[in-house]
Amino acid sequence: MGSVTLKSVAEAAGVSVSTVSNAYNKPDQLSAEVRLRILETAKELGYAGPNPAARSLRSQRARAIGLVFTERLSYAFSDPYSVGMLAGLAEVAEQFQTGLLLIPLSPFDPERPEQVEASAEAMRAAVIDGVLAYCLDIDHPAREIALDRGLRMVATDDQDPRMDGLVLIDERGAARQVGEHIRRLGHRSVGIVVDSKVDQAQVVEVDDVEHRTMSFSWARYDGFREGLGPDVRVQTVAPPGHNSVEAGRAAGAHLLDQRDRPSAIIAVSDVLALGVLDAMRQRGLEPGRDVSLCGFDDVPAAADAGLTTVRQPIAERGRIAGRMLLDPDYTERRIVLPTELVVRSSTGPATTPQTR
Repeated sequence: MGSVTLKSVAEAAGVSVSTVSNAYNKPDQLSAEVRLRILETAKELGYAGPNPAARSLRSQRARAIGLVFTERLSYAFSDPYSVGMLAGLAEVAEQFQTGLLLIPLSPFDPERPEQVEASAEAMRAAVIDGVLAYCLDIDHPAREIALDRGLRMVATDDQDPRMDGLVLIDERGAARQVGEHIRRLGHRSVGIVVDSKVDQAQVVEVDDVEHRTMSFSWARYDGFREGLGPDVRVQTVAPPGHNSVEAGRAAGAHLLDQRDRPSAIIAVSDVLALGVLDAMRQRGLEPGRDVSLCGFDDVPAAADAGLTTVRQPIAERGRIAGRMLLDPDYTERRIVLPTELVVRSSTGPATTPQTR
């Protein structure tokens, strides 16, 4: 048998080609009886339906949105913040009967042109109607390509005025509350753990300028510093690997094994803070008594660990981003969601530092 087409099915079912097309694309325009007859005829002939790529070209709609991020694909399912964001986004996509495509890209590195081109090609080839830019550098070529394609774009950062929508929190203001909390407890020697988006073999100490080229989290860092004030000694470290418990554990070990260890440690995410907590327990240190510890995000594991942190509405950010991309009745273009400092047992008053 030759290739089965819409015309073949139409002839066999005794209907027009447009009626067969409606059976797949506009089922509400046909009676249930006619549509069933067409689908059964198509099945008998071995016809699987219109080609999805060709159909999207004709309709100018892919009926899918993309979540773009510069991490491994597995990160979207292992990082608790990403899981929460993805759940909220998927909830809205489901309501609008729209697919969700995960598009992992390499971080932008001009010295690795082959990776840059691979990321660019991934964005060119993605069959999507819109994009949520999640942890995507302002200078990443994927942003430019998405805009050139005329795709709707929503972002979770406030760096690019060309976005169709922004779903934000006051990163700096929320982090400032953390710094103020630690300062009020009397801590005057504090370690800050930032995430790293560059390849490195070990924990490195960075200054106020260097960390901006290494981390996505500069707004939180600046807020921590403002809240701590100028009289607090701060040591900033960037561990190898981006935002993982293992990275936090390495950063914690680096800070805790110093002769004059800090009396408090602040991490730019709960995931990193949970790694620091592991390092503390390995050394027999009690959080909130021997060393205070703060995170950021309030992922589900934070409460079980007694972690002081900033609570933000993670899933709600995903839901609002989805509505900005898919709901024509949703007209808000810039949303700043509330946050809350949640104080738990991992922070306490500063005690006399122990020198080893």
